Amino acid sequence: MKIIPMRDLKNTVEVEKHCIKEQGPVYVTKNGYGRLVVMDIEYYERTMQKMYEAKAVIEGLKDLEEGNTKDGADIIRKLKGKYEL
Repeated sequence: MKIIPMRDLKNTVEVEKHCIKEQGPVYVTKNGYGRLVVMDIEYYERTMQKMYEAKAVIEGLKDLEEGNTKDGADIIRKLKGKYEL
């Protein structure tokens, strides 16, 4: 993890190199407090994908807890009958 002051953002080449090399974010502070996060687009996309997947798992577990499920074999039989498969 790298933390830099806002003034160091002027050196964009170094910030970019760090993001790519470390495959992680650079935290930017202003007056000693966290202000921004800079990251490589590939790292961002991977992180967002993990978040979407985690959300889907949580929603699926919630459905299980609430009993919002159907028998898979029964659904397949109905679909085969409906579409004459």
